[in-house]
Amino acid sequence: MQEFMQFASNHPILCLAWVVLLVLVIMTTFKGMFSKVKAISRGEATRLINKEDAVVVDIRSRDDFRKGHISGAHNILAADIKKGTFGELEKHKAQPIIVVCATGNSAFESAAQLNAAGFEHVSVLKDGVAGWSSENLPLVRGK
Repeated sequence: MQEFMQFASNHPILCLAWVVLLVLVIMTTFKGMFSKVKAISRGEATRLINKEDAVVVDIRSRDDFRKGHISGAHNILAADIKKGTFGELEKHKAQPIIVVCATGNSAFESAAQLNAAGFEHVSVLKDGVAGWSSENLPLVRGK
């Protein structure tokens, strides 16, 4: 214990940084555990699309969407979701919704906003389109 105290007194910034990172990891873990929006695997997404008629919402830019998207996906920008503009998605409130972005990181905010707007079953595709593509799952180009 004495060695730790000596280290802490010699390296206060390093110790502070470690404590801050620990707190952030704990907060992120708890936030994910209690969030209504869950990250799902590509296998689970495929099952939801094929068996439960899930609706895929791709929040990437129109150009990225045209370069390759999951078949049947609706391209609705994150900014539009933030404004509450859901367009044709409004009629799918009771169906499972899978929010997709490039890497799976930026989709959580849009998914949470959809959930708050009354969409019942919202999830995020883990690793986004990059993960989908890395497993050689089909992408549609154009549109």
